[in-house]
Amino acid sequence: MPLDLETREQLLDTVRRFVRESCVPIEAKVAEEDRVPDSVIQQMRELGLFGLSIPVEYGGLGLTMEEEVLVAMELGHTSPAFRSVIGTNVGIGSQGVVMFGNEQQKAEWLPKLASGEVVASFALTEPGAGSDAASVRVTAIPDGDHYVVNGTKRFITNANRAGMFTLMARSNPERKGAGGISAFIVPSNLPGISVGKPEKKMGQQGAHICDINFDNVRVPASLRLGKEGEGFKVAMQVLDRGRLHISGVCVGVAERLIEESVNYAREREQFGQKIAEFQLIQGMLADCKTEAYAARCMVMDAARKRDSGQSITMEAACTKYFASEMVGRVADKAVQIFGGAGYVADYGIERFYRDVRIFRLYEGTSQIQQIVIARNLLRGD
Repeated sequence: MPLDLETREQLLDTVRRFVRESCVPIEAKVAEEDRVPDSVIQQMRELGLFGLSIPVEYGGLGLTMEEEVLVAMELGHTSPAFRSVIGTNVGIGSQGVVMFGNEQQKAEWLPKLASGEVVASFALTEPGAGSDAASVRVTAIPDGDHYVVNGTKRFITNANRAGMFTLMARSNPERKGAGGISAFIVPSNLPGISVGKPEKKMGQQGAHICDINFDNVRVPASLRLGKEGEGFKVAMQVLDRGRLHISGVCVGVAERLIEESVNYAREREQFGQKIAEFQLIQGMLADCKTEAYAARCMVMDAARKRDSGQSITMEAACTKYFASEMVGRVADKAVQIFGGAGYVADYGIERFYRDVRIFRLYEGTSQIQQIVIARNLLRGD
């Protein structure tokens, strides 16, 4: 059930204050230390942010997609690393359980994910399988009442903090492509699992990605999600939803950059006047606002369609494609408006410029979104 308007506005106002009072002041510190403070993570738990998308009966807030993307936009007003702390529990790490889990699996895992007691990771990408998700090589071979998992997953968000992985693995090596893949809940403390060191990245310091190695890991068959061979279906439905969430974050970041650019343009003087008075600066600001507004409208429309029960595979791809490319253009213009100040660390604009680059890559690259859109068009969907 959607929240009533007053409750929704109270939630958004609470998140807005949290972002501005607890996150924005320590953005530079988080980037320098490459970690979000435990005190801030605890605040996130207390606010219920880990359980935004998890049904109320399992301890979550049970937000609609529209409500969730509005929260994502608010979270986008600070460094994306903060949102990443809860991102996998809200989206790709938990939604396989929400959508495909049986009652026992839901009762066991969802309350822990909603409270933030357990962090979930989405283990799909491999050294040889990223955009080509159907070419997964990690195996999960049936052995009695278990599956034996072997192989390596790569660039897995929050892997070093995870208590469970939503794993996509090939349970039928004889069957190539999507049909041989199954999905599993894998507790991170099972023997044979090791997690690599966090990668050094271009941006989003404080958000960690790591390799996961599986060496003869025995996963109970009772932890398979859905039917044998349904893993690719699980992954794609989870990603459809996740793409809308990421698009909301992109809108929020763009709006933050526009605010910073407007404020700077009002203060900075050149040639005896504020640079905000120059039409070329005004043109860049207008372009940024127009694109951010268009992306916001796309996100809201796609979210409402999903809430109404419509299939939104193409809309999610369109939205993620446009929003992630949009925020890159806005970040580039923000650097230009700030000039030399935008290129140095003191103002934080260069950090956002680096941070937003990943949005065009994860949860489906821009090129994958183009393929999804084109295939749906050509099928007449």
